[in-house]
Amino acid sequence: MTRYIIHRLASAVLVVFLVTIISFSVMSLVPGDPASVVAGANATPDEIEAIRVQLGLHLPYHVRLVDWVLGLFQGDLGRSILLQRSVAEAVAERLPVTIALSIYAMTLTLALGVSLGVLAAVRQNSWVDQLCMTVALLGVSLPNVWLAILFVMFFSVYLGWFPTGGYVPFEQDAFRALVALTLPAIALALTQIGLLARMARSSMLEVLRQDYVQTARAKGLPRWSVVGKHALKNVMIPLVTVFGIILSLSLSGTVVIETVFSLPGMGRLIVNAIQRRDYPVIQGGLLLTASALVMVNLAVDLLYAWLDPRVRYAD
Repeated sequence: MTRYIIHRLASAVLVVFLVTIISFSVMSLVPGDPASVVAGANATPDEIEAIRVQLGLHLPYHVRLVDWVLGLFQGDLGRSILLQRSVAEAVAERLPVTIALSIYAMTLTLALGVSLGVLAAVRQNSWVDQLCMTVALLGVSLPNVWLAILFVMFFSVYLGWFPTGGYVPFEQDAFRALVALTLPAIALALTQIGLLARMARSSMLEVLRQDYVQTARAKGLPRWSVVGKHALKNVMIPLVTVFGIILSLSLSGTVVIETVFSLPGMGRLIVNAIQRRDYPVIQGGLLLTASALVMVNLAVDLLYAWLDPRVRYAD
């Protein structure tokens, strides 16, 4: 197991390093000049060049890359061009919103996705199965951005049950914070619920056909005992891998959802930075997002190896 963990950690570090180089390189190739944005439309070429020197944009690519990487080792993500503050401070201010939204969405995904899938498998070919899979199919098929806009129009504008956007910190009012995150979390979770429900149904049907489950049924054990104690544990093994994919989709989906609902999270911060060509914020945001996805996949790999020892021995 130790060898497996070391191998996965080394792979994760390599991926993060490559993402660091790629994100910086892509920003260097993107057309546009942040100095022109900062200087304004009426700035003279001399004023723009002075700002370029002030921001260090006049330095060669390799010099800026080395400076940025060295800064990363010191925990310095750079300084925002337009916010006039460190990227780390801007991220620390926005990150709790994204984390809260992701946790809320993943809680809904796990609770509803696994429940719908198991229920559909237990009631295979019944109207319950058809209803659960119809809900799952709708969740997979409908785009998050369309659902988010539809939710705002119906539940916020027409019915007035939820706010159209904005965010209230949990330390200020926990109930209002949950209310503000409910529609975004549902819009973000529906696609993942559909995917997880379909995978849970398929895995549960396969497990229910195994000999040990048939033996448990032949002994006269109640259905809830057969499903809950014997089948569900083995269903969770393939679902762990799917959970990693779902969590990755959830983190990337926050960009659109936060923009639609005007949530002050990481996704909206990156979108605003892209629109205003704030390269340090984009680079820092991409690096942190990619690192989070790498850590999620690493945790999934380790959990999968813990649940199924054959994985670590085959590595």
